[in-house]
Amino acid sequence: MLFSLKERGQGLVEYALILVLVAIVVFAVLLLLGPIIGNVFSSINESLSSFS
Repeated sequence: MLFSLKERGQGLVEYALILVLVAIVVFAVLLLLGPIIGNVFSSINESLSSFS
């Protein structure tokens, strides 16, 4: 199967768009869950510091 240069470029653009979409989703999830995860780590840290 031989691809022309135009088809190969189109495939690269599609992969780039998928990567950008995945990056946006990961960024949005981190923005939403970041404070929650931070609070969990803070509460664990406070619990552990009370033992020492």
